Amino acid sequence: MNQQVILVAETGSDLPKAMAEELGVYLVPMHVQMGDKTLDDGTFSPEEICAWYDSTGTVPTTSASTPYDFETVFDEIHRKYPEKKILHLAYSAVTTCSYANAQLAAEGRDYVRSVDTKHVSVGQGAVVAAVAKWLKENPQATLEEAVAYTEAVLAKTQMCFVPNNLNYLRAGGRVSNAVALVGNLLHLHPLIEIIDGRLIAGKKYRGDIRKVVPNLIRDFDAKHDLNKDHVYLIHSPYLAEEVKQIAQKTCSELGIQEVSWIPTGCVITCHGGPGAFGIVGTTK
Repeated sequence: MNQQVILVAETGSDLPKAMAEELGVYLVPMHVQMGDKTLDDGTFSPEEICAWYDSTGTVPTTSASTPYDFETVFDEIHRKYPEKKILHLAYSAVTTCSYANAQLAAEGRDYVRSVDTKHVSVGQGAVVAAVAKWLKENPQATLEEAVAYTEAVLAKTQMCFVPNNLNYLRAGGRVSNAVALVGNLLHLHPLIEIIDGRLIAGKKYRGDIRKVVPNLIRDFDAKHDLNKDHVYLIHSPYLAEEVKQIAQKTCSELGIQEVSWIPTGCVITCHGGPGAFGIVGTTK
């Protein structure tokens, strides 16, 4: 590895393991608790989250990467590459204490720096991937230069998603039983946008998810004036293949040249549930 800066991110970035390895990104586990078991995100399938909900009616809880998790990864990298710097591109700091825990772990390790990406899931993953590719193209870049590039990228990165229904939001205590019941009866899909690191519920789409998805993509493109070279499309378990085809066709009609499909990991599946859809792109 000839670059001067090595990237670290949480598994909640939803970077697939193979993609992270190709980009040279180290992943630190976030955690999921099901009953009396606490499991590392990325060590089991998100379909197991859905199976747990189906059998118990409850949604597993999620928790941040701990200082020990970060210390373990920081020390592993430093042993291998003692002359290099480490840049942690963090899951949104207002949603979890991972960023704070990484700072605790970095005490006494002056070769580590953390930046709050102000994104979650594939939004964070898109920022990490962009910085990783830039570092491969600019292997002599300093830590400060990498931080500056990161801040430029995250400012232009946009993400939103819609759940297929409100069951997981209800079970997780994020909406009331009454709101969930009415929402499901009316086929409402609240748009969740990531704004300054926060998950903000905005417009409510109504109807079958097959109709919602193309409208969401068009609205997202119009609102953010997207770069048309590439977008990420997000799917949680069991999103219908027909919906994926509709999304792909809509992107093509908008002139988007490349689409990368990324499955949600266990952390974001706990919040969005099965059949959720999202999109990540960058503004011009």
